[in-house]
Amino acid sequence: MDYEAMYKSKLTTADAAAGVIRSGDWVDYGWCTNTPVACDAAIAARMNELTDVNFRGGILMWEPEIFKIENPAQHFTWNSWHMGGIERKAAAKGFSFYAPIRYSELPRYYRDLPCPSRVAVFQVSPMDSHGYFNFGPSASHLYACCERAETIIVEVNENMPRCLGGKENGVHISMVDMIVEGDNPPIAEMGGAAEASEVDQAVAKLIVEEIPDGACLQLGIGGMPNAVGKMIAESDLKDLGVHTEMYVDAFVDISKAGKITGARKNIDRFRQTYAFAAGTKKLYDFVNDNPECMSAPVDYTNDIRSISALDNFISINNTVDIDLYGQVNAESAGTKNISGAGGQLDFVLGAYLSKGGKSFICCSSTFKDKQGNLVSRIRPTLSNGSIVTDTRANVHYFVTEYGKVNLKGLSTWQKAEALISVAHPDFRDGLIKEAEKMNIWRRSNQ
Repeated sequence: MDYEAMYKSKLTTADAAAGVIRSGDWVDYGWCTNTPVACDAAIAARMNELTDVNFRGGILMWEPEIFKIENPAQHFTWNSWHMGGIERKAAAKGFSFYAPIRYSELPRYYRDLPCPSRVAVFQVSPMDSHGYFNFGPSASHLYACCERAETIIVEVNENMPRCLGGKENGVHISMVDMIVEGDNPPIAEMGGAAEASEVDQAVAKLIVEEIPDGACLQLGIGGMPNAVGKMIAESDLKDLGVHTEMYVDAFVDISKAGKITGARKNIDRFRQTYAFAAGTKKLYDFVNDNPECMSAPVDYTNDIRSISALDNFISINNTVDIDLYGQVNAESAGTKNISGAGGQLDFVLGAYLSKGGKSFICCSSTFKDKQGNLVSRIRPTLSNGSIVTDTRANVHYFVTEYGKVNLKGLSTWQKAEALISVAHPDFRDGLIKEAEKMNIWRRSNQ
């Protein structure tokens, strides 16, 4: 095949690409760093002509132009696979809604959906000599999306890193319908983690002492997982591996410190496996054309069978709050949606099934509300409307700056006692009284 000739025949403008979208369409807008830019602006320019368009996407790193039109709710709905700050603001305006999912299942959702995307449009790296456009740092579910889309539009960005992998990390030109050469904007950065607080450092220390040489790591996003990463980079640990949903800057630091070899991984030896990556330019430069890094679909990275196949798997994730029953809420503040479930439960379950594996849910013991009042993250019960991300039967280790507790196999009174033991001291007596009212208190640990 003459791929260059095929490329020229499919090359078009962003305006022409936007012209294929019709009222009532389902349109996939990629994922994270792949969200379109030039095509988004062109679609926004004609959005007032359209009604009842359904967009799908997630992990937005900048506000799309379609969000900025007048009365967006009259023209389209944004359906998010994972809510973030930009989408929360859109939800308050009535045109953004979260799709509660188990992230590991997302490729299958596309393959089984009764309403597949008629149009898929997203950023890619330039075509290689074999005719492939690479998905960059977001293999995730994009190939499954391409399998069902009627029209595939790729927006080429020369700055998109080329991320290598095992499978489903790119799309061939033979599947593509339209090619748009964008303005090559820099790949959006997700700011590096802020300086770790004393609380972050205290939690990180409690977790790092549980990590053995040769462990395989999964880190969530946020200050605490990044504090753990920094501490690992400065530790004496060796021969670590990576198998994670999201690849973050902390992994680059650990790699450059010589702590990651992947030599003891049971599967994908010597490879750092991930579903998508987002961070600073340091991260994008590191994953670009790096054969050590393996960009793979999320139904592989987050599959409990993949996770549990790796010995000494260590999963580290944040939460919003937890109640005395051990129910973890990592998604909402009451009825206000904050985030999505992502793959947290998959990694909690998979790590526990791993030989020598451990999962850690961590948070600060308290936070300050808008009035400046100190509020405990360990609550008698979750707030009305809060989402249970990890059920009480599945949480393994829970960690605050006041300690870590293993909740597996504990009865209700033992679990309440353990959780109260790592609560902020100012709230322990009140939590005990609430536990007594709930009939889950037997004796005090004080």
